[in-house]
Amino acid sequence: MGAQKKPAAAKVREDSEDLSCQRLQAILLADSFTTQFRPITLERPKVLLPIVNIPMIDYTLAWLESAGIEELFVFCCAHSSQIIDYLKKSEWYTRPNPNLLVRTIVSHNSTSVGDALRYIYEQQTETSQIQGDFVLVSGDTVSNMPLADLIQQHRDRKKKDEKAIMTMVFKKQSRLGIGSDQLFVAVDPLTKQLLHYEECNSRGGDFCLDKSLLDSTVLVCSDMQDCYIDICSPEVLSLFEDNFDYQHMRRRFVNGLLVDDIMGYKIFTHEIQSSCYAARIDNLRSYDTVSKDIIQRWTYPYVPNIDFSGNPPVKLGRRGIYRASDAVQSHTADVGASTVIGYGTKIGNGGKIYNSVIGNGCCIGSNVVIQGSYIWNNVTIEDGCEIRNAIVCDGVKVRAGAVLQPGVVLSFSVVVGRDFVVPAYSKVSLLQQPTTEDSDEELEYADSSSGTADHSSGLNNLQIESKASELGPDGAEDDIVVPPSGELKSDTDIINTDANDSYGDFEREVEEEFLSAVEKDNKADIVIPLINSHRVHIISATELYRNAMGVITKWKGVLGFYLKQTDAQIEVIMKFEEMCQESEELSPLFAKLLPFLYDKDVVQEDAILRWGEDKAGADDCDKVYLNKCESFIKWLKEASEEEEEDS
Repeated sequence: MGAQKKPAAAKVREDSEDLSCQRLQAILLADSFTTQFRPITLERPKVLLPIVNIPMIDYTLAWLESAGIEELFVFCCAHSSQIIDYLKKSEWYTRPNPNLLVRTIVSHNSTSVGDALRYIYEQQTETSQIQGDFVLVSGDTVSNMPLADLIQQHRDRKKKDEKAIMTMVFKKQSRLGIGSDQLFVAVDPLTKQLLHYEECNSRGGDFCLDKSLLDSTVLVCSDMQDCYIDICSPEVLSLFEDNFDYQHMRRRFVNGLLVDDIMGYKIFTHEIQSSCYAARIDNLRSYDTVSKDIIQRWTYPYVPNIDFSGNPPVKLGRRGIYRASDAVQSHTADVGASTVIGYGTKIGNGGKIYNSVIGNGCCIGSNVVIQGSYIWNNVTIEDGCEIRNAIVCDGVKVRAGAVLQPGVVLSFSVVVGRDFVVPAYSKVSLLQQPTTEDSDEELEYADSSSGTADHSSGLNNLQIESKASELGPDGAEDDIVVPPSGELKSDTDIINTDANDSYGDFEREVEEEFLSAVEKDNKADIVIPLINSHRVHIISATELYRNAMGVITKWKGVLGFYLKQTDAQIEVIMKFEEMCQESEELSPLFAKLLPFLYDKDVVQEDAILRWGEDKAGADDCDKVYLNKCESFIKWLKEASEEEEEDS
């Protein structure tokens, strides 16, 4: 090892005058180097896939600009021409006097994050583009956290300790984690230096801690979410150049530094506040979770009814429904809460669309049911179709009476035949799945768990040869290739459905355990270990029953045990609000339930007041339940102010 051999770090003078003159810079990796989004990413790069009808990369760019980043280097590998073309046509290139200067770096030979950073370092020795400390993020990051103060903290720490070369951003999980792995981290509680970093494949797993760490005070956390936002000094690039076994950013680089006693480089941590949002979309599960967070406005101001990237905003209406101004909906169609309808989309008679995102230019026929799904642009869905918890890409046609079972992914321009049932968790593409990595224009490269290509993933899909155009009897040819394993399921490659994936399994198991305890009249202190046996750390509120008050009173101890964080309590309030919106019988109960939840210490004053503040800026139609609780919230505010005066 020997970062001292390399000149890049030496090019940055560390006196305060130079630091104050440095531009705030960032490197954005526009290639995830994974196969999690196949077969979609065989045709389009992941950063250009829409999330709530806006390309992922636009969320990242808008955030970086608002956070004060002045110069951004976008590293492109797979589908690089598509990314560059998109950027050149977007407002990031075309608007006059931009606050954010966007440059692209292209490498067709990189197969990992390590390769990408080594290539950037090689370019750096010739061009010196990276002037000093920089932010390292992926183009699938959605965040609204501030960066300027964090960068300054990193620089101040580096002045005092030249070995402090990296700061990693974390957030405490207030809800079930976005990813499928559980993270264990150990930090120095005073300095916030990272001492241990370990991912376990399942929640509730064990981890190993070096016994030398036990000689001092160590804070061990199992409820932290890695935001994959890093503040780096230039030495980070040179370390990748010196160590070719650094391929994976966390598994290799971070853990490599933590066990290296020779160079002595240090990594520090920064925990963002609960009011900030930061998450990566690294698999289909997190695609679903982040989409819901955007719709529920956790990512404000990056929400559908605000123009933040040149994409036309849609109007927010009652029940949290976003609808484009020119969308056409039959008066007999029912569009439910937390749904987005894009521009130029038409919805026929008797349709039922709930908790879904519908893209631009879609044509949805009569008596169609769409639930928990993501329908992209220019999709045609004929009469009588049923689609649940699926992703349907651009240009797809679903013929009359067809059914997409949960977890289905239809890639671009697939046609599903009349009355055909696509089996659960099938992934359908017009392209034959590759078995070799012969071009970065064909696939995203390396599996995140190994740094090498996942050659078996092509077998785990329901495939269509390129010459076949349809699924089912309407097709000109019947060339469907079904793998021997039959129906398919992947722990990390599916949409988060209530009945089939592990999160749904968890909810079902906990609900069964809970209701069983109610029926058996068990004591509350017995139920907590039973629920913990299902390897869950944080639980959301259960369904609201007609006897909600009685159940809450009996089980307030259990609910309080799992709802300690303010964000979790806000989510409970929003869940009750959503259920009341969808039920005429429950709607009048909301104004009574909220004070009751407060009285029983299920939700606290801070959570209620923050919920009220968030709702205050919404349209009148979205403040129905806030208005119902106006007198109660006013009383809480006055009581809070009196306490402050007394103190």
